[in-house]
Amino acid sequence: MATCYIIGAGEFTPRGLAPQPGDLVIAADGGYRHLAAQGIRPHILLGDFDSLGEPPALAGVELIRHPVRKDDTDTGLALSVGWQRGYRDFALYGCGGGRIDHLLANFQSMGRYAGMGAQVRLIDPVYTAYGVSGRLVLPTAKPGTLVSVFCHGQAAKGVTLRGLSYPLEDAELSCDWPLGVSNAYEAAQPVVEVRDGVLLVLVGCEDA
Repeated sequence: MATCYIIGAGEFTPRGLAPQPGDLVIAADGGYRHLAAQGIRPHILLGDFDSLGEPPALAGVELIRHPVRKDDTDTGLALSVGWQRGYRDFALYGCGGGRIDHLLANFQSMGRYAGMGAQVRLIDPVYTAYGVSGRLVLPTAKPGTLVSVFCHGQAAKGVTLRGLSYPLEDAELSCDWPLGVSNAYEAAQPVVEVRDGVLLVLVGCEDA
């Protein structure tokens, strides 16, 4: 499945950032600087450019300019562009850390697109977050790796956690009781499932 990479201006790691032919790379405003430092050219440069300033003129790079006063974040607008162009796998970089309101906005956007059927993850220097609707096999990691599972929305029903220190079977998680916080790997590849609703799953990095 082709991936839409969205790079924001927040705290950045290049972990796993390796676009292939057929992938789409979107620089969301100041996220262009992260890409430039990695020697990666975006296909689209998008935003209100309040952090980047006047965007550079780049041959072959599509420029999508938005007003500062708008009803979505630059990351949310980039997700919308990727979705409209047929992408269903999203990797968000430079979208964690920094302003807590933007981080929460990004988690909300992840939950929305996961609920629409997308595979979406946010790669931060100290964790990777996943929006989950259905089943997710977590990446291979050593025992004790931190995992937290949160409900996105009012309720997530039929939640099953296998291969973790605190398993669940057909449970219900709510938005006002963090039952799934601070779990940990016991198996090499734990499994998270939800029958009805959306989960946000955070997995710590072994070297963080």
